[in-house]
Amino acid sequence: MITSANSRGRERGMGLIIVIMIVAFMLAVGMLLLTITGTSPQAADSMRLQGMAFDAAEAGFNAAWVVLNDNFLNRLTTSFGGQYRTNFAGVPGLDDPTSPGYFRSLTDEQIVADIAADNTAANPALFASEPLATDPRCSFTVFLINDEAPGTITADDNDCILVCIGRGPRNTYKRLEIVIEVGS
Repeated sequence: MITSANSRGRERGMGLIIVIMIVAFMLAVGMLLLTITGTSPQAADSMRLQGMAFDAAEAGFNAAWVVLNDNFLNRLTTSFGGQYRTNFAGVPGLDDPTSPGYFRSLTDEQIVADIAADNTAANPALFASEPLATDPRCSFTVFLINDEAPGTITADDNDCILVCIGRGPRNTYKRLEIVIEVGS
């Protein structure tokens, strides 16, 4: 069989294209591995910080539970009336779903800053940025929200929402919202 020099050159060119494609594929796989191994520690660190913030929120719940339970057992209080936080930035509406200052439409950072600026008897929080004894880099803020919509005919101060915001290192926040009720 007679082959021309042109067809042998084309065959060599095809081999070069195949080698380039294999090298490009290997380079893409290598870059993918570098990206994955580079982001895994960041993701793990973020999860660790979120876990610390969640632990702080749980500690806030435990501390609030002790205070509230003692107040009810010792008959210092008989309902949650007068213990609700209602204002944000000095304006009523923290407990009103139609308000722009509704607590669920605000970030945890905004709420914690507002409580630090205004924690008065008229606008109380159970705990304002209380540091954890086990890790002072973490803290919790706890307050009560009336779970009845403002302006409703039936006011019920026997149940409310206990909001616990945990703050971890690097301003990582986690929020717990627990509905609690006075037992009979």
